[in-house]
Amino acid sequence: MNFINKAYQIVLIVLLISSATYAQNFQGKAYYFSKTSVDMDGWGGRKMSEQQKKQIADRMRGMFEKTYILAFDRESSTYKEDEALEAPGAGRGFGGWGNSFSSGMQYKNIKSQRFLQDQEFFGKQFLISDSLTQLKWQLGTETKKIGQYLCMKATAIKKVDEFDWRSMRRKKPSKSSNAKKDSTKTTNISEDIEIPKEIEVVAWYTPQIPVSQGPGDFWGLPGLILEVNTDKTTILCSKIIMNPKDKDVIEAPEKGDVVSRKEYNDIVTKKMEEMRSMYQGRGNKRRK
Repeated sequence: MNFINKAYQIVLIVLLISSATYAQNFQGKAYYFSKTSVDMDGWGGRKMSEQQKKQIADRMRGMFEKTYILAFDRESSTYKEDEALEAPGAGRGFGGWGNSFSSGMQYKNIKSQRFLQDQEFFGKQFLISDSLTQLKWQLGTETKKIGQYLCMKATAIKKVDEFDWRSMRRKKPSKSSNAKKDSTKTTNISEDIEIPKEIEVVAWYTPQIPVSQGPGDFWGLPGLILEVNTDKTTILCSKIIMNPKDKDVIEAPEKGDVVSRKEYNDIVTKKMEEMRSMYQGRGNKRRK
């Protein structure tokens, strides 16, 4: 209890100082970059040559290592990939399939608890609409500096989306005694791939910027989130511009067929099943 009280006291002191710094009507821009580690051996890398490993690693780097811009005010934010920095051919993944799982622009409104995501999937535009998911953050007392900002640590357990490429891993052969137990902990999206049901999130936020915003779908802390560590992925803020001269219009996207996250995942699942059947059919024809 003393640790919790100490954490809140530190946050309160910094918030009081920061509140005097920022006017009621302000806007900011935060630039983030993401990196995801890939275990090539876990995907059969031991059987690959070094050249093959490098080729696959380069493709995955285009899928996972990206730069994003978070434009925010006190109530809302937009989070999107910085396309100006994207190299030609980057993000296309394996034959363009990886691009289908890349998130489009995300919009969060803290006041209305609204979450929207602009998403294109196989040439069709969707608008994923849901309410914001509130993580049960545990505030810690550990601090560190990120750039010029004093940041505090917070942790939470997060449910993983069933099509989150960053957490996908090769399914380990299950022992007969533990097969049933293991199957409850992961989501199997194919015969060889699985995703953990839950992961631990470690976030670093700064009360010096008193907004409850952060990269992606992360939010809910008493300060802007500057770093997030989830499973194999790290998202880190590299630059912040407060009250830029050229302010972004922070508004909700409107284009696309409106669907819930569950409805969108069902559409993706159906498409994957269609493609799997198509490839299996081609394989059977070759064998005949």
